Amino acid sequence: MICAKCQSEIPPGDEMQLHGQTVCEDCFIIGVQPPKTCDVAAVHSAVTHRKLAGQTGTEGLTELQKNIYQFVKEKGKITRPEIAAHFNLQQWELERNFSVLRHCELLKGTKEGNTIYITTMD
Repeated sequence: MICAKCQSEIPPGDEMQLHGQTVCEDCFIIGVQPPKTCDVAAVHSAVTHRKLAGQTGTEGLTELQKNIYQFVKEKGKITRPEIAAHFNLQQWELERNFSVLRHCELLKGTKEGNTIYITTMD
């Protein structure tokens, strides 16, 4: 079976229903609880947790999150589609990882004209 959202193969028995479509578990989770980049409580929680754990910068992040942060830092500013293309990520994968980086106050979105760029917070 193929996921109606991401077009990935769904192992038999793992398919889920969301709004009348058959989807994989990842797409189901994103559908019922989408990542929120502008979440004050999540930012407070992430910053507090990282501080208590003694983490700074990219410590405690996944390799992909570290690579996304480094890529944005090198580029200065870049659009979401450019990041997704560079790392071969689907939109939901990018949003999930960007949310973590935003909550850790490492990356942010900045609008210039009609374009939203991702930049570092420093």
